[in-house]
Amino acid sequence: MKPRRCARHVSRSAATATNARSVRLGAMADDEKLARTLSDPGVATLILEHAREYAILTLDLAGTITSWSAGAERITGYTSDEAVGMDFAVIFTAADRSAGQPRFELEQAWREGRAEDSRWHLRKDGERFWANGVTMSLRDAGVEGLIKVIRDETSGRLADEQRVLLLNELNHRINNTLATVQSLVEQTLRAAEVDRSVRDDLTARLMALSDAHNALVAENWAGADLHAIVTRALSPYEQPGRGRFTVDGPPVRLSPPQAVSMSLVLHELATNAVKYGALRTLSGSVAVDWNQHVDSQGGRHLTLLWAEEGGPVVSAPTRRGFGSRLIARSFAEDSGGRARIDFAAGGVRCVIELTLSTEAELPMLDVVEAIRAGEPDV
Repeated sequence: MKPRRCARHVSRSAATATNARSVRLGAMADDEKLARTLSDPGVATLILEHAREYAILTLDLAGTITSWSAGAERITGYTSDEAVGMDFAVIFTAADRSAGQPRFELEQAWREGRAEDSRWHLRKDGERFWANGVTMSLRDAGVEGLIKVIRDETSGRLADEQRVLLLNELNHRINNTLATVQSLVEQTLRAAEVDRSVRDDLTARLMALSDAHNALVAENWAGADLHAIVTRALSPYEQPGRGRFTVDGPPVRLSPPQAVSMSLVLHELATNAVKYGALRTLSGSVAVDWNQHVDSQGGRHLTLLWAEEGGPVVSAPTRRGFGSRLIARSFAEDSGGRARIDFAAGGVRCVIELTLSTEAELPMLDVVEAIRAGEPDV
């Protein structure tokens, strides 16, 4: 480097370092200024008066209220003059008081530094309100006591309970509908003297759909665990002591549409394995393995392998039946999803790939339409 160019480089470096020091010194000065501002009793009082969404109260070690914020007055209905000097247990329900919950909360907060709770509390007029709060110990400048901060979340809690009520009603109606459909199908096909094997296949598919629904119900339709879906689909074919299935993979959650599709596909694979594949013989076995990866854009992807071995020699079917079409179509609407079946001589292998969804935005698989267009499996 030439002397003049070097000098310019050193000058720029020095200027950069000086600017960095100035920024750090400025930040430190701002922090000190903020600390002095917050330590001003007048500012602290102003903050408490305007934090009206929160009830903030201080307590002595016996649980007696020593200060009461404007937010506490708005939420509970007790004025500061009424509240100061009262036992803070007054805002707890009779059941919680009899169980010693207020005292437990005080002791835990003093012993561990904080105690959190979410429960129903009582307003002055006896109305209940759901609050999430924390009680913390105060040990500063010779002051010993506690501070409790709670937020009224009654509206959110009631909305959640209403959603649960509606969801339970929906689950009940869907279960009844599936049972009715199953009965109608069985009676209609029997009256038409349809072959018993066809009736059994269709009933089994409806049961697979019902099992998928039950897996979603267990988690309030927020999705379903893949391991639970796999074990539900394989359980009818498991034989105690034989260990015909090997299931392995990391925790993965599927969206409701993906859970339904996966359940139906696994049912078809298991049914075919019983009729023509590895589960047709006592020595046959099935391994279900999966893994997930994240692409460069942060998208999560699942790869699942169904692998049979130990069964009779496999050959490709001469025609494509309902099961094969269902497997191929099930994930076609998922972005980047596909299912591929390989009829290898040593055993059927099916690879499923799909993009994992965190939102239930995809339409539910139209199983009814698929059954109408379908025919008995290969």
